[in-house]
Amino acid sequence: MDLSTNYLGIKIKSPVVAGSCSITSSLKNLKKIEETGAGAVVLKSIFEEEIYYEYESVIRDERKNEDVDMGYLDYYDYKIKEDNIGKYLKLIKDAKQTVKIPVIASINCTCSHEWLFFAKKVQEAGADAIELNLFILPSDFSKECTDIEKIYLNIAAKIKTAVSIPVAIKLSYYFSNLGAVVKKISETDIDGVVLFNRFFQPDFDIDKFTIIPTNVLSSSSDLPISLRWTSILGGRLNSSLIASTGIHDSAAVIKQLLAGADAVQVASVLYTQGIDSIRTLIDGLKTWMKKHNFEKIDDFRGKMSQVNSPNPAEYERVQFMKYFSDRKYDLD
Repeated sequence: MDLSTNYLGIKIKSPVVAGSCSITSSLKNLKKIEETGAGAVVLKSIFEEEIYYEYESVIRDERKNEDVDMGYLDYYDYKIKEDNIGKYLKLIKDAKQTVKIPVIASINCTCSHEWLFFAKKVQEAGADAIELNLFILPSDFSKECTDIEKIYLNIAAKIKTAVSIPVAIKLSYYFSNLGAVVKKISETDIDGVVLFNRFFQPDFDIDKFTIIPTNVLSSSSDLPISLRWTSILGGRLNSSLIASTGIHDSAAVIKQLLAGADAVQVASVLYTQGIDSIRTLIDGLKTWMKKHNFEKIDDFRGKMSQVNSPNPAEYERVQFMKYFSDRKYDLD
């Protein structure tokens, strides 16, 4: 049985990839991930935002001392960035010496010039590919949706001119015309699109009047949104299509492959069920393939995508009309 698949132009041994999370920042964990049969690993993201906040913290502390010449703080800006990037580059180099599966770097920046700087550095460190964890919240009311789309496309174009290794963009579903945007990105030199990234979700502490995070980990109930868009986009892109979010069992892996995904990323399940859950996902996939007499992934990949569906409209239905019209409820 052949579980190999194409990931950003790289042949990997299985379609289950460990997604970027704190678990993938440990060499010990990376070794375990490889032993479970994962096809590749995406290292924990390096965030430009975290470096910026660390620098801001230094500035706040130093400003308490009125006698200090603030000019020297430019050194801290350089030093903090250098230290954080140095640690990340070491992680890449050590990971390449620890595992044989592809090691993918993940970078998350807020400034376009920083994307280029980070991308070049991780390529020099030996990363097999780069994942741009890119999310721009459409909260600036002065910007049109096309303005935000151009930012994504411009970053993609600049990165691809700066590096020679494969590059993927991990996107959110916050687009007014998601399908068209993903299609445009796939028509650039970008090697793959990952649907979808998981980002900070705010909640309120109503006693302390503070903002707190909520729903940090995904659940199986998050699967349908990525499954729908994987199904709609499967077979329509000029780049790899990787599904992410809500994949907690082997059935979810199978569904995403049937929808047209080249591979899937898992992260939250590594926290809830442990790293060995990857082995469970792969074993479940093998059992199902044997049951249906499939010898390789390509035998069924995209079998249930919209382009291969006898009823394409099913993938675009947004109302519960049929579900509720078929049921009677006594609310008394």
